[in-house]
Amino acid sequence: MTAEPRSTPSTPEPAAAAAPATPEARPAGAGAAALASRDLVVDLARVACILLVVVIHLLMIGVGYAPDGSLVVSRPLEAQPWFAAATWVGQIMPLFFAVGGFTALAAWRSLRRRGGDATAFVRGRVLRLAGPALPLFVFFSVVLGVATLVGVDPALLDTVATGTGSPLWYLAAFLIAQCAVPWMSQLHERAPLGTLVVLAAGAVAIDALRITTGIAAIGLANLFFIWLFVQQLGFWYSDGWFRRRRVVTLVGIAAAAYLVIWPLVAIGWYSPDMLVNLNPPTVPLALLGIAQLSLMSALHRPLSALMRRRTTQAVVYLVGSRAMTVYLWHLPVIIVVEGLSLLIPGAAPEPGSAAWWASRPIALVVVLGIVFAIAPLLVRFERLPTAIPQGFRAPTTFATATAAVLAIVPPFLVMQWFLDLPIALIGTALLVAVLLLLRPRRGPLRA
Repeated sequence: MTAEPRSTPSTPEPAAAAAPATPEARPAGAGAAALASRDLVVDLARVACILLVVVIHLLMIGVGYAPDGSLVVSRPLEAQPWFAAATWVGQIMPLFFAVGGFTALAAWRSLRRRGGDATAFVRGRVLRLAGPALPLFVFFSVVLGVATLVGVDPALLDTVATGTGSPLWYLAAFLIAQCAVPWMSQLHERAPLGTLVVLAAGAVAIDALRITTGIAAIGLANLFFIWLFVQQLGFWYSDGWFRRRRVVTLVGIAAAAYLVIWPLVAIGWYSPDMLVNLNPPTVPLALLGIAQLSLMSALHRPLSALMRRRTTQAVVYLVGSRAMTVYLWHLPVIIVVEGLSLLIPGAAPEPGSAAWWASRPIALVVVLGIVFAIAPLLVRFERLPTAIPQGFRAPTTFATATAAVLAIVPPFLVMQWFLDLPIALIGTALLVAVLLLLRPRRGPLRA
């Protein structure tokens, strides 16, 4: 579950890694083999979470007219008395990092078997995340620049930019975690439990320092400890630890994780609203990760049965193949749709009214329809080639490391100071530099 200008809890995997193969996409035998080799529950979980984020944003952004004709702008979902409690279930960012760890570990092990190294892995991860982000930063640079030149109210512009740019924070956190996979996988292979314990202890120590000193910036260190901890849970899932547990054990683990969160909130160390505990990331998110992955594993059998249906596979493939586009572009589209609805008589009822709640399914269909309509224009950025053509050589380790750092900077700036025109321009320039640094160079392969 998510909110603006706070953080959005969802993270899509790159389309190439996220979407399951379908029988229509391959010959019958190859398609069946590809499906059998995947954990389709992971694909289902990711797609369900992405769609949940879109729905939640539609319920959070309320723009319409009151009965007296005055314009009303509000956040209807957050006004509900049960909202904070719902975030204990709806804050699904930890699950995203966990399943992201699962797929990243599989990709890294596959690359390593084919003779690839950590530099090639990091280059691929950066391309698949920075590439789709570039057109969005260009879009914001143009729109915010034009709006500034024509004299749009700066306060209104700031509000809109802050809301529509909030999902970008995920790119910083996810890139940090994904770029660490080659080294964290080594630690997992040598000392899986010890690695989890060290990461958990680091997260607790950072939170203790932040709480006792009152310095919020200290919590930024948990971008490493919390998200690497949850990603490491995905490694455990990949190795079958969760699947080997009985259902009753998994439910007990999830219940225990929630029971540990409860006193931490009751004491006052953390907010009961799990969105507040997202930026900077805090210990309750690590516990949510344990609970969510345990529950997903407990439900694995019925979810697997659901994924054997061709209709479900088709939906998961459709959304999963455009995961980054849906994630990055749904909020700008929602803002545009809400704005246009004000021009249509009767299309913008008062936010929070019965008519407004009833209009949300229609709004969801419209938003997703527009997102998928623009997706073909953006697909080239989602699927930037990672292979090195014959006669070319890969970027150096230094160039790849530099590109990874530069790719993290723009979403980190958004996370800390929210989106505005200067950050949009900086982000555009840095992401262009990233793609230039990672492009193959002409010349013989390096020894």
